[in-house]
Amino acid sequence: MEGKNAFGEMPVASFHTQEQQEAGVDMSYAEAKDYFIEKDGEKFAGLHLIIDCLGARNLSSLERVETCLRSCVEAAGATLLHIHLHHFSPEGGISGVAVLAESHISIHSWPEHGYAALDVFMCGDTDPLKTIDIIQAAFDPQELRVKDLYRGKGALAWSDGLKKPSI
Repeated sequence: MEGKNAFGEMPVASFHTQEQQEAGVDMSYAEAKDYFIEKDGEKFAGLHLIIDCLGARNLSSLERVETCLRSCVEAAGATLLHIHLHHFSPEGGISGVAVLAESHISIHSWPEHGYAALDVFMCGDTDPLKTIDIIQAAFDPQELRVKDLYRGKGALAWSDGLKKPSI
């Protein structure tokens, strides 16, 4: 079972969508790169932005949401693998995700309340902070709240065998 994991599955990085196969996208690069980032002498899996848009507009527009996600990916210098959006009704909210080689951007909107919750999580050589202005322009919120989290602190110590999990 060469190339398969303990569950008999192929590694995720070797799977391609039909669109990626037709475009000739080579996903093998994902296995070779170290996507951890460094800040203030510590290594992290990536920067995760938790974004709340309050008093926002255009939250039921599939076209606006998709354009926003694509623009965020481009501005941040990320690699788009797939976008999936679900519209709950023509005037209802939208839930969706842009799956990236470097992680993801997700959105959940409640247009009836003028509210959207977005997660922007990226690792590697990207700049997720560049997504904030795009989100602001796309949804014109009266208030935009952003929390930043550096994910995976200490993960390299675990993977290097320096720490053992306690049971």
